[in-house]
Parts: sequence; C-alpha cells; structure tokens
Amino acid sequence: MHVIHNNQLDLREIVFILQSQSNSFHVSQAERRKADLLKQAHSLTEEPPVVLLLHTLSDNEGDWSILPLLPYISYSFGKNSSWIVFLEEETNVKMTKLAQVLAKFDKNKEWFLGKPLHDEESTIIHHYAFAENPSVFKYPDFAAAWALSIPLVVRLANKVRDEPLKSDFTIDLKHEVALYIWDNGNGPHLTAVPELCTEPEDSSQPLNHCATTLSSKPPLCGEPVNTEDIFVAVKTCRKFHSERVPVIKKTWEKDALFLEYYSDHADPSIPTINIGVPNTERGHCGKTFAILQRFLSSSVPNTKWLIVVDDDTLISIPRLQVLLSCYNPSEPVCLGERYGYGLSQGGYSYITGGGGMVFSREAVVRLLDSGCKCYSNDAPDDMVLGMCLNALGLPVTHSPLFHQARPEDYARDFLAHQVPISFHKHWNIDPVAVFNKWLKDDLVAKASDGLDKSAKTEL
Repeated sequence: MHVIHNNQLDLREIVFILQSQSNSFHVSQAERRKADLLKQAHSLTEEPPVVLLLHTLSDNEGDWSILPLLPYISYSFGKNSSWIVFLEEETNVKMTKLAQVLAKFDKNKEWFLGKPLHDEESTIIHHYAFAENPSVFKYPDFAAAWALSIPLVVRLANKVRDEPLKSDFTIDLKHEVALYIWDNGNGPHLTAVPELCTEPEDSSQPLNHCATTLSSKPPLCGEPVNTEDIFVAVKTCRKFHSERVPVIKKTWEKDALFLEYYSDHADPSIPTINIGVPNTERGHCGKTFAILQRFLSSSVPNTKWLIVVDDDTLISIPRLQVLLSCYNPSEPVCLGERYGYGLSQGGYSYITGGGGMVFSREAVVRLLDSGCKCYSNDAPDDMVLGMCLNALGLPVTHSPLFHQARPEDYARDFLAHQVPISFHKHWNIDPVAVFNKWLKDDLVAKASDGLDKSAKTEL
C-alpha cells in the first residue's frame, strides 16, 4: 500500500513547507501541524512526505518572503518531487484528499494552485496595481495552502538566481509572489482550486469536498492577559488633538487601563504629554524612542507589554488581550503586521507602525541596552526598530490580525476568516462606524467562543 488507490500521486512526491516563525509559541504550533501531517501520512504509507518548517531552513531573515528560498527548494527537491505545498500553521490538511486533488494536474507542467483572492478596489497595500480593473488579478489566500509544481519551481529558481530580486518593500507577500510568478503575463496565473478552503474545521457546513480547512481561531492559550499588564502609547501631535483623538475616546480608549497620549504640545483637556520631541511630518523615530525610554522609567506603571499606536489606529484591546495570552513576556517579543525591506539582499523585517507595534518589556530592554538610536528625529520609527532588531538577531513576529490599512484595502474573503485586532487610517471612511463594524467587542465572545465572557457581563 505505498500508493493511495485510484491515484497516481505518491505522497513522497509532495514537499510540505510550513510558513513557520521562530517565536516559541509559533514553533510549537508549527511542530503540532507537522506531527499531524506525518501521522496522517504514516497511516497511509510507509514512506512519509518531506515536511519542512520554513524558519529552520536557513539563517536568512528574508526567507519568509519565499522567493529567495526558491533556489534552495529547487536544488534540494527538483529531482525527486512533483509538488511544493506551502501552508500556514493553522491550515488543516486532509492528506488523502489533497493528494487526489494534486493528481488531477499534470505534474510535468507549470502550475500555481490556490484559493483565489482579488481586490474590490485598487489599494495602497498593492501599490494600486491593476487600478483600471482591480478584481482581474487573482492571488492566493495562504491560509488555504497553495502549491507550485516542480517545473515552475525550477524555472522560477533559475530566474531568481539569474536576475536579482528587486530590493524594496515586501508588504503583502501573497500578492507580490503572485505578481512575480505571473510576470506581466509571461508566467502562469493562479489556478483556482475549490478544494483549498478556509472554512473553519468545525464548521456546521458540510466540508467533504475540502482538502484544507482552518483551525478554529483564535488559539486559546489560557486566560486573556490582564489590562493592568498592558501599557498603551498613542503618538499624536497638536494638529490632530481635535480631529483624531476624539475618535479614540469614542471607541477604544475605555478598554485600556494604562494609556498615555504623546504629543509635541501638552493639552491638559485630553490629557497629552509633551514628550520633548518636536513633531515631524513623517517618521516619528525620536518620539517612539522617547516612548520606549519612558516605558522603562518610573514615570509609568510597570507593565509586561507595551503597545505603540498612531492616533488614527483603530484597535480592539480585548482581542489583543486574548492574543497576548499565547506569548511569553519574558521573551523579547515584537509583534504586529510584518513588512520587509530589501529582504532579497540581506535586509530586515519590521512591524509596520500604523497597525500597532507590540513589545514585551524584555524586547524594550534589549533594544535600548543595545544603544540603538534614530539617525534623525524624522526617520521612520518602525523601520529603524526593524534594523535594530535585525542587528540584535531578535525576530519580528507576524500576526495577520493587525492591519496597516483600512478594511476596504484588504480582500473580502481574506478578512472573512479573521477576527481582526486593528486597522489604520481615517481616509475616506467613518472611523467610528469602522470600529463598530469590525472591532467592537460583541464579536470577541463569538470569536473566542465565550473565552471573554467577562466582556459581556457588564451589558
């Protein structure tokens, strides 16, 4: 029984790559997923497939952007494999079903398979690509798993080797990978595979056709972190005191026990604190480093977690409390929406500031102890912090629940399987309405299945 019946695909022809991260919580999640894949394979065949954890494949920080890794994948598996299947730590795989699905495609041809997402309107996070007709371009929802046939991997790997990847920003990886593969129409477009699903595994809908489903979100790691363990720093400036600060007061300020507004002007009616750094039009590095120093001082309560947000960030503190229960504050944790800069040429990852940057106390201590500084007050704070973390060898941990842009900037089907923690920007939207629709707390109880009942009792 080396081969599943009615199916010409041997499991050994599939290489699974988990898009894993080096933070200890994520390592344990990925190890669990790997064990499940190998257990399923063991019950079907004596020869298991290869299952790799992406974060262990090399020391290159940019591996999470996939493309720099293609030469290694091609070299290691180009001869004996047929498919590379990428999945996230919450992607459940039905091994038999997936093998049957892949067997429908000619493995000697170039295939890029996935669950397609598309933009409703052109969006800043995709550099306004396909502005004339944004929905025409399809890119994969990584949570459903996505697959490349070996002929495509080999050709792409040669291309990566021969033509250096452009060294700039990595913002929405799934879109950027699809653009690179499509190559202005010279390469394959994404082929939609209806068996790659993002329905929750415990869905009431019949999921018999699905080869992949999602673990029920969010992971339950114990009691939500107490509000007294979280300090919130809001970056603002005089010109936004009357425009943006009232939105925070109307929406999420009440959920934060310890919160301070840092500005270039002390206004006792808010109140804001003049942190002694003049306002800059962009960057805010000086202000953010002053906040990090204040967080470790006796001027503020001693808390385990610091979250730094902009004055136009919309965030759910109760959902953040649930998420943080999965992380160990005695480790140097830096958490948020991860972007990259120059990843193909030894660049660095960073937490993009608008969606909210979360730091454990240990991370702040290490950052400041390292002597890392802004090269100017208006340097981009999130990127400078990314450079510092990279120099220290500290990982940036990505959570797709933080968002640097507005809900309308993300694909509808992508947000459909999330319980988001943050969005950013008030541009052309009613921010209070957006908060009430996407982040207000009655969703938490649904999301964590009553985990946060306390939030409901006060009603």
